[in-house]
Amino acid sequence: MESGCRKAFRRGFWRLSKSSKNPNERPPAVRHRKADLHRSVKGQLAFQFTGRGLTSYAGIELLGRFLQLCQLNRLLRRYLQPAALPGDFRSVAMIRLILVLVIVGGRRLRHLHFLCGDPIIERFTGLKMLPSARTTSRWLKSFRASSVGMLRKVNAEIVGAFVRDGSLRTLTIDVDGTVISTGMKVERAFRGYNPHHRKVPSYFPITAHLGETGHIVRVQNRSGNVNDGKASIDFLRSLLRQLHSTCRPAALRFRMDGDFFKLDVLKVLESRSAGYAIKVPFWSWLNIKALILPQKEWTRVDDEVDGFRTSLFLEPWNRDVRITIYRKRVHHKSAKNYQLDLFDPNDGYWEYSAVTSNLGFTIPALWRFMCGRGAHEKVIGELKTGLAFNTVPTNHYGANSAWQQLVAIAHNLLLNFQSAAGAERRARSPKSTVVYRFRRVRTLRFELFNRAGQLLRPHGTACLRLSANEALKNSIQSMLDALEKRGPLLTH
Repeated sequence: MESGCRKAFRRGFWRLSKSSKNPNERPPAVRHRKADLHRSVKGQLAFQFTGRGLTSYAGIELLGRFLQLCQLNRLLRRYLQPAALPGDFRSVAMIRLILVLVIVGGRRLRHLHFLCGDPIIERFTGLKMLPSARTTSRWLKSFRASSVGMLRKVNAEIVGAFVRDGSLRTLTIDVDGTVISTGMKVERAFRGYNPHHRKVPSYFPITAHLGETGHIVRVQNRSGNVNDGKASIDFLRSLLRQLHSTCRPAALRFRMDGDFFKLDVLKVLESRSAGYAIKVPFWSWLNIKALILPQKEWTRVDDEVDGFRTSLFLEPWNRDVRITIYRKRVHHKSAKNYQLDLFDPNDGYWEYSAVTSNLGFTIPALWRFMCGRGAHEKVIGELKTGLAFNTVPTNHYGANSAWQQLVAIAHNLLLNFQSAAGAERRARSPKSTVVYRFRRVRTLRFELFNRAGQLLRPHGTACLRLSANEALKNSIQSMLDALEKRGPLLTH
């Protein structure tokens, strides 16, 4: 128990703070009574449903203002007008509807029913009434390869405008595929490289990720029974043309896993003078073990990683390949059998990896550069868990491919929005990862987008009324100030 002197001191301190003559002076923090912390809840609240301007997504108005600045509608009309997609609803409105659906957390087309009647959603889409899930599904099924390509061009313009505005001269591109499980009757879905569900049909889309900004530069849907390296040649050629035409970088650097260790991949990259760092798989015909076994001198990378550089002649390719081999000390036997019985286990276990590169990095710098590939995996996880990239909305291949393009566009627009709204920059990393402190989409939903509000016209002028939350007020005001200073963001 508190002593009497301490209680008297606290009471006297509280009287002193209350007697302050300065009305603007904030009273010092005091400990509240337990009785002041709780409230009693009696009875049940009655539910009422009204259409008087209530919204659950007040923060979407900020995103709508940003899309006006970057003239998204004009960009969509320029590329989608030749496609002439059928339907009573305009293509621009339908695209904005799907964008806002995945941004606020919808994962199925049937979730559109829960957006009906929301005034902010109607303002964002430019519609008086929202289409049903079946209407949206039929509209998505009208996409073919050419119209999906139009969406891909829209995404390229969005990324290119951001890169040019940020004056990024050297771009680091991560290329990798990911598995999306589908139903049994989905068009062009086959059993293939699904490590967790080998008998489940799937898609195997390939994505290109921009390491410095986190953007998804390009997406291409594929059936689930393709190989990354063999099926990536056309994708890489199209990606290189896109980067040179929309981003105009001074230098390109590619990071890839062992599936891309193919002679054709190296030739495509070298034909465009692009740098690369590609993992080298431990195939038996490469005989990398013969290079590791006699090696006595290793260059230190950190306390647990060492490496050395060597050259390997590949007879099937008729060329020398410069590779860097690393070993990492682990405290258990590797499940992937990277130990290779090279050392006595009493000296510890090692995991080995190899990288081929033409970038001219030192051994420690190349290791850190390749470690930056993990950012691509995080972005793919963000797309799947946060923006419904792994959703298969229909059984139609063109519709599902269009959905993936729209999710990539939504992700890139959110990054551009945060940058324009004052996202903090951070120091460049040797791993070539994102230079901005971007928030995840689930954080944006909680802090900004999914906020209750009321759309009113008190004096004939529309206004959006939100709760008096100091953190929300400061956040929105800082974003508004940043957007006003930024001005129009034109896309070329």
